[in-house]
Amino acid sequence: MIDDSTATASDDVRPSVGRALALLDLFTVEAPSWTAERICEERRLSLPTGYRYIRELVAAGLLVRGSGGHYSLGPRIIALDYTIRQSDPLLRVAVPVMKDLVRRTGCACVISTLLGDQILDTHREAGAEPLALAYGRGRSRPMFYGAAPKVILADQPANWLHRLYDARAGEIAAAGMGDDWTPFRRGLAEIRRRGFYVSRGELEADLSAVAAPIRMAAEDTQSAVALVTASERFDLLDAAQLAALVRRGGEAIAAAMASERGDRREAPLD
Repeated sequence: MIDDSTATASDDVRPSVGRALALLDLFTVEAPSWTAERICEERRLSLPTGYRYIRELVAAGLLVRGSGGHYSLGPRIIALDYTIRQSDPLLRVAVPVMKDLVRRTGCACVISTLLGDQILDTHREAGAEPLALAYGRGRSRPMFYGAAPKVILADQPANWLHRLYDARAGEIAAAGMGDDWTPFRRGLAEIRRRGFYVSRGELEADLSAVAAPIRMAAEDTQSAVALVTASERFDLLDAAQLAALVRRGGEAIAAAMASERGDRREAPLD
């Protein structure tokens, strides 16, 4: 148990949910366990406040205490992941479309989503050939490499993109997306106009992909659907046909989402 000897009367105040949950961001593959003291030091929290946050996370099953006073992620996260897989409204309507794209092309099909300042793959349907993808479900992807991130970025509002550029101009230049704001914005505008993006070896040298946005009503695009395959195989396929299929797939997923909300009828993939 956490040593409560440093607790004060302020512990009666329920912790901020946001600040408590932010502690979970410390737990990574590289740093899977933390002591309470290190958590407080890293997040610049007083010991009473840090202990209170940790107690709340342990009580919720989001953290567990191991040997030596080290904490790691708890089983509730596994349960939540299962719930998301079974009930996520986007995945519920997207998976049938993804399976159909796989059947038609033999490529793997991936859904990627923008969450805050990171892009995650949330679901993958395997293709005809086994692919060892480095960025599977839940692992943050590089923001400026690959087909899915670029079509998602292309649909973001200009003020959001400007803030992103100001914060990460060096990364954007290194990715070949522009040495200043104007070419960065112009390149994304071209991707948006085209409605898809083809990447060859950008993220993983032997893989190629074509992605299209999933545009839901008037909302900014937060997700994309991509077809991924080995670059050698991709070069033998009709890239224009793949792009047309993945664009229709994105439109079908968006239409199915709209249909669930009662906005309009679902559009077929064909």
